[in-house]
Amino acid sequence: MPHSPFLQHDDHIRGNPQAAIAIVLYADYQCSACRSAHLALGDLHQRLGRQLCTVARHFPQTDRHPYAELAAESAEAAGVQGNFWGMHDALFAVQHSFEPALLPALATRLGLDADLLMEDVTQRAFRARVENSASGGTRLGVVSAPTLFINGVLYEGEIDEGAIVDALMRFVA
Repeated sequence: MPHSPFLQHDDHIRGNPQAAIAIVLYADYQCSACRSAHLALGDLHQRLGRQLCTVARHFPQTDRHPYAELAAESAEAAGVQGNFWGMHDALFAVQHSFEPALLPALATRLGLDADLLMEDVTQRAFRARVENSASGGTRLGVVSAPTLFINGVLYEGEIDEGAIVDALMRFVA
């Protein structure tokens, strides 16, 4: 169980769950601003190491991004096979060319059982989990992606590495 009271038992956590700083990112895999936030958080992990953990939560904006929910469900399907973060990163990496036909190749490249992943995605096995993530975000006040929370506090600044670092400085010991 994560140390931080802002984290949930079923969160996808990257980094040290006992870290002094926990950033929760509500994102949509087809949103270019979400990709920028994802990249900034990756850079922050390099700089802050064990002082930081990040959490990925889904907030697909299907009105603007037709494959956003499918992508989120694919990440969850990969997670059951032990590689949520690999698929998470891969989906952002292929964001501009993503289409469902890419999923088997991504799964294979990540060492996943592509047939099982596609079966899970086709059967919408993780639809409820993705919807629960999004509705949880809505309850917290999320209205669009990307939305960040730093140690449970809604972050309302610019979503770039410099601005986030400035906001994090009050949490770094």
